[in-house]
Amino acid sequence: MGKILLASSSIYRKEQLQKLNIDFSTQAPDVDEDSVKHSCADHLQLSRELAHLKAQAVASTNPSAIVIGGDQVASFNNTILSKPKTKNKAFEQLTLLSGSEHQLITSLAITFNGEELLHTCTAKMKMRPLSDEQIRRYIDIDEPLQSCGSYRIEALGISLFESIDCEDFTSIIGIPLMWTATTLSKLGVSIP
Repeated sequence: MGKILLASSSIYRKEQLQKLNIDFSTQAPDVDEDSVKHSCADHLQLSRELAHLKAQAVASTNPSAIVIGGDQVASFNNTILSKPKTKNKAFEQLTLLSGSEHQLITSLAITFNGEELLHTCTAKMKMRPLSDEQIRRYIDIDEPLQSCGSYRIEALGISLFESIDCEDFTSIIGIPLMWTATTLSKLGVSIP
């Protein structure tokens, strides 16, 4: 069996995949995400396309490997909430989401021997109403500047939510681990 490669530079996805107790390496995919975002209006399709492109980018130079590529899109009222990168933009996004529901769409592509398996999990995320002070304090503590939607659900970000509805709660961090474990096991990877 070939090696397993996570097509990502995300420390959160790496930490998640480590929970499956498998040997893997990471390799950042060379994908121009912005150009794909501008050419794809459907948010579910965008998430799937980016997961596919990331897995294929790494698989093209590692044909015998099992490659795992993923992407997340935070979608609110037909608007994509990208990584804010600044505290002001994070404040804007969290103000928008306060007291409202949005979707967090997570897609994962696994390639092996020229084949690809693709899975998408959509979470309905209901944020509780937040004051400006609560939002600013959250941003200062968690610094979610590299997280789509401006929250780090694996950290203090969970405290911002009233409810989360999805088939696999691990998908909200970045990898739907139940589907991933089942799929890798079917490909012959030893998972307990």
